[in-house]
Amino acid sequence: MRILLLLCALLALAAPAAAQKRIALSFDDVPRGRGAFFTPDERSRRLIAQLKKARVKQAVFFLNPGKLGDPDGAGGEARINAYVRAGHVLANHSYSHPQLTDMDAEAYLADIDQASAWLKGRKGTRPWFRFPYLNEGRDDKVKRDAIRAGLKARGLRNGYVTIDGCDWNIEALTAKARADGKPMDMAALRNFYVTTHVEAADFFDQLAVKTIGRSPAHMLLLHETDIAAMFVGDLVAALRADGWEIVSADTAYADPIGEILTDVPSHQGTLTELMAWQKGLPAPRWYERNDTQLMAALFREQVLKEE
Repeated sequence: MRILLLLCALLALAAPAAAQKRIALSFDDVPRGRGAFFTPDERSRRLIAQLKKARVKQAVFFLNPGKLGDPDGAGGEARINAYVRAGHVLANHSYSHPQLTDMDAEAYLADIDQASAWLKGRKGTRPWFRFPYLNEGRDDKVKRDAIRAGLKARGLRNGYVTIDGCDWNIEALTAKARADGKPMDMAALRNFYVTTHVEAADFFDQLAVKTIGRSPAHMLLLHETDIAAMFVGDLVAALRADGWEIVSADTAYADPIGEILTDVPSHQGTLTELMAWQKGLPAPRWYERNDTQLMAALFREQVLKEE
């Protein structure tokens, strides 16, 4: 019996470890104004509580400091500080959230510099920059390369995304339904939000494996929204049930894919999509619900119960 147990132990040590799907959480467009359900203060308190209860030790919040001057941006700095006290980290999402294709490279870099000046010296700040709208210049390679060089000169790296479930669209559909006085099945809304992101995670992970031959440490794109404040704990639980390990933003951005500079006809979207395009994998290289019309139709059917 002892020999059998010893053999089993040796076999277990020799066996390769099972592949582990890993994912970190990021929240864009901080600080946001009032949403469909909560004040900004209520939303932040709920979001912090949800992440703590779900045992998410470190997410990253990408900031637009220019929003602090908006009418309902009052108290935004206090909310940002609360995220840091809760163990989360901060990064640059530009000052005013512009589209790179709408301005020249010099003005765009100046906008980034404004955000960096606000972030300088703040506890929890990381040297990551995320392109608003994930727009890296689209088909303008001269502008793309100018920004890449500008970021490198500033000691910033691309705060890329590998998984996107278009949560901003779910939030927009929810806010419109509430403004229009349409009844929503809140349990169905929670399921819609959770299912969308778990399916998106699995889709983009499978695409990554086809592209680079392994599952990287992923970065999930979320936004600081009311629906995140309500359902991110459910999402984390569902991801874990689906085999995902929740890791820190620091861990995700230590993955070697962060060093990849893709060169494709148009740069906008997840890094996973851009890498797959560069490798020559055929479309679709995006999760089906990233189609806003399809998501809207599913939302009407599942959440609003419309025929």
